Amino acid sequence: MTGVFSLFISYAFDSVFSWVLPALLVLLILLAAAGFLYRYSSRQARQSETALSEVHDMMERSLRVAGNNVIVHDVRRGVIRQLSGQMLPPEGITVDEFKRRVHPDDVEKVVGGIGKMVKGEVPVVDIYYCWNFNAGGGEPQWRQLHSVSLTERVEGSDSQVNVISTLVDETDLLEQQRREEELTNKYKLIFEHSIIGLSFYTPDGWLLNANANMRRICNFDSEEGDAFFSSVNLFDMSPFNEVLDRHHVEEYWACSQSIIPERNMHVYLEIRIHPIVDDEGRLAYISIAARDVTEEREMYLQARHNDQQIQKAKEAIQLYEQELRYMMDANEMEAWRISLDRNVIEFYRGLSTVERSFPLDRLSAIFADQDDDFVKQLGNPAVAFSHPLFYIGRMNPIVTGRKTEQQWVQINSIPEYDKEGRLLGSFGVWRNIQRLMQKQEQLKRETERANDSGRMKSVFLANMSHEIRTPLNAIVGFSDLLQAVGEGEERQEMLRIIHNNCDMLLRLINDILVMSNVDANSMQMVPEEVDFAKVFDDVCQSLAQRVVEPGVEFLCDNPCGSLIVSIDKNRIVQVITNFVTNAVKYTHEGHIRLGYRLEMRNEIATPHFDPRAKKEDLRNDGAKPGVAEGDSRALYVYCEDTGAGIPEDQRSRIFERFVKLNDYIQGTGLGLSICKAIIDRCGGEIGVDSEVGKGSTFWFKIPLKGERLKS
Repeated sequence: MTGVFSLFISYAFDSVFSWVLPALLVLLILLAAAGFLYRYSSRQARQSETALSEVHDMMERSLRVAGNNVIVHDVRRGVIRQLSGQMLPPEGITVDEFKRRVHPDDVEKVVGGIGKMVKGEVPVVDIYYCWNFNAGGGEPQWRQLHSVSLTERVEGSDSQVNVISTLVDETDLLEQQRREEELTNKYKLIFEHSIIGLSFYTPDGWLLNANANMRRICNFDSEEGDAFFSSVNLFDMSPFNEVLDRHHVEEYWACSQSIIPERNMHVYLEIRIHPIVDDEGRLAYISIAARDVTEEREMYLQARHNDQQIQKAKEAIQLYEQELRYMMDANEMEAWRISLDRNVIEFYRGLSTVERSFPLDRLSAIFADQDDDFVKQLGNPAVAFSHPLFYIGRMNPIVTGRKTEQQWVQINSIPEYDKEGRLLGSFGVWRNIQRLMQKQEQLKRETERANDSGRMKSVFLANMSHEIRTPLNAIVGFSDLLQAVGEGEERQEMLRIIHNNCDMLLRLINDILVMSNVDANSMQMVPEEVDFAKVFDDVCQSLAQRVVEPGVEFLCDNPCGSLIVSIDKNRIVQVITNFVTNAVKYTHEGHIRLGYRLEMRNEIATPHFDPRAKKEDLRNDGAKPGVAEGDSRALYVYCEDTGAGIPEDQRSRIFERFVKLNDYIQGTGLGLSICKAIIDRCGGEIGVDSEVGKGSTFWFKIPLKGERLKS
């Protein structure tokens, strides 16, 4: 640091040397004299007293000229006398008094040093200590003394030892040095912690020093210096090699980007070069001040960019508000604000346009559910809206605007406070979620239906194993027994059982295949022109064989001699067969009646038939024989039984898949759902009328085109 601060402390050194140098010379003289005295006294101890006195007088005059104190410590007598100076009284002082006037912190050091000399361990002791010059008591007057001591031994006596000490008062010198050091440290502190980067160069362009800010800007290797900048001359460094004249350095200021790859510098700097000259006008130092303006430049660029962004934002505000209004309209949403001071609630569809408002006194009236806890709190809005709010409920039309009926609305809001923490009101969003609630309700129903379907499928799969195994077991079992049975009634009975179970298994497989076609939307209807009256007779003869209960009578009502229609015969027969098969399963006494008639397409189906009605009445209940009504006619087919009947709560489920009213009766629960799918494909209707304990009537009605009937 000496190169940097030589300019700051040169004056201080000049002033110090003006009086310190003579003192040092005197001290050297004293040391030389002390050494001479030591050697002289040891060699000339036996010389005459006159010669010794002359030497003493010469030393005293020299010390008096230097203004120093010389004292002699007579160790044997314990007395300390003054040889030169004004430090001690003429009669001297005792050793104890001398110790008392030495500063307590230095007593051990002084006593220890003298003790080592007396013992002969060291020849000379050089120490510093504080001495109280106020011998009369009161406030101590401490002065810093520099003591150089040596011993004088009397030849022929080991006990007689004198300690001669030369003392120089360096209090003023040390104080001056302290002040100069403090001043130097202040200059160092100012230089090191300057808010700008500072560095000093020699007149020929070599780096002397740089402060912390400059080291940071230039990425120095360490706090002590930098190898690159110390090895590169200022006049050879860009950009100074282009703007500075090494023979005539002038003031220079610039603001530009500084790039020094060796130090990884890519910064924008504001640089000033200032030549420092001495009293004779010669260049003494070159100072460089640098300020890193990279962040300021970035801030300026960012500010300019922000201005551009603000301008763009201003231009987009109108478009944004239009889009916001469109979005809120499309989502049936409004912003709303409650002001407790103005006692009003306001609704917005944009950022600032108030669509409508009304007093807070009417706030609770807009809610449909007056028993809700939140609605009850609205009597005190300051409490109700003092916390974030989320509420879903039904609202009256005053909120929903264009709607005339109550709507589901979702409310979100947060409280608003002023700087003092006082509640001002609340702000939030008010959204009409009527359609969402309807969709959720529909989704809930569909989910429940899907869950029910899943459960029914599980039951179906469980039952399917049983339903398929039952006929298979019968077929396999009786086929094995058939080999061991000869001709006769028993063999015929086994063949009949095998045949019935094969037919049962075939119907089961057909039901599964039909349902798979329905699920894949691949079930095709193939209409053909047939005589339905003849087909109906054939179906009745076939189905009559399935009625095996002794107490059940199978009745067939065919009102037409001939009825030419265009239908998918196989599908219609499948529906009729399922009707009769179900009736056979649940009817154990009474009758099963299968019949049909023609009626108008928009005519409501007859809910139930009197089992005692005559065949002629049923035939004449529809259209008159020989009359063709074209497309206005429909074929109505029914199957009536006197079985157990169907409870009212089960009738809506009877045509769903996998539904069985009695789990102990054989079946997959697919038959009626297949019937409904077929009739739906025909564009018709299907239903059931039933009364528990009296029986049921399954029916369907399909439209006809170009039918021709004969009596």
